[in-house]
Amino acid sequence: MNTFGLIQIGLILLRTTTIFSLQCNHLPLQQRKVIENSLQLLDEMGEKFPQQCLSEKISFRFPEQVLKPRQKETLKVAIEEIFQHIFYIFSKNLTLAAWDGTALEQFQNVLYQQIEQLEACVIKKQIHYFRSKEVSRLKLKKYFQKIDCFLKDKQHNLCSWEISRAEMRRCLQFIDKVIRKL
Repeated sequence: MNTFGLIQIGLILLRTTTIFSLQCNHLPLQQRKVIENSLQLLDEMGEKFPQQCLSEKISFRFPEQVLKPRQKETLKVAIEEIFQHIFYIFSKNLTLAAWDGTALEQFQNVLYQQIEQLEACVIKKQIHYFRSKEVSRLKLKKYFQKIDCFLKDKQHNLCSWEISRAEMRRCLQFIDKVIRKL
């Protein structure tokens, strides 16, 4: 390859890096919009919480301390991981959830796009996060495993999905509250 070709490739890489860094600088604002949109889609997916499901309601206790780091980069990685877990839960065994399919698909797409954006912004910081915040990661994993096990134990019935949807709403609201403080 000639020198001119190498210079062009270098300029393209530099421009791409600059674009990604600009997007990453606006990430908190973007995340607030994504969460607002996600909450709206969660509402559109189904009706109000069914009365017959109140007796099955369970407290999963979101591990709030995972979103109280001192560094913004660590917070971005934690939020990315939360979005990945939510995406995973809302991507399987949804046949008994009487939800609007279009809103569900849009919810999944919004989560996926945000995961992609966060991955691009924090890829270099993840190794540090994984080493220094293993306890936080384990707490998140345990929290989402409780939800997943609850869904499995209830055989992914309507009430288990409605309870999980309400829990994801609380989870996203907590993330929104933390992001607004940034």
